[in-house]
Amino acid sequence: MRSKVLLAVVALSSASLAVAGNRAEYPHEKVAEFVIEKLDVTSLPSTFRPKKEKGKKTFADYGFTAQTVDENEAVVEAAGGVKRLAIKILDENSSGIYVCVAEPGEKGGQAKIQSVLRLKRNDPSALLKGRESFREFAACPVMGGSDSTMNSYGD
Repeated sequence: MRSKVLLAVVALSSASLAVAGNRAEYPHEKVAEFVIEKLDVTSLPSTFRPKKEKGKKTFADYGFTAQTVDENEAVVEAAGGVKRLAIKILDENSSGIYVCVAEPGEKGGQAKIQSVLRLKRNDPSALLKGRESFREFAACPVMGGSDSTMNSYGD
């Protein structure tokens, strides 16, 4: 009986170490730059992502360029200014990076659409995948297309 319990403890300990070894690490500096480089934009909600094209995944693949990038914020723009997105880092921890993604309004005014997304990846070589988050941040109130109180007519 004792040997079974000991064996179970050893098995659980080694399993947790194996899982911890596979955990993807996230940077603590230049996080906005990391997000721009490693984000799979095809995983973003349809209001933010460009039209899917075969073989394209990142902002660079789609021809987006960084207009401004600092430690925790970035603005990227598609060629010809067709689409512009602002990304603000809200929180980062071992489970992922929380960002506010917004489509800026005219002439830098209030955002037309914005939402909180959780970005995560399963291993260090994978791209970040984005999903809408239910976690709320005062710095990023939900606006526009993601509002669950809207009906199919946008009311």
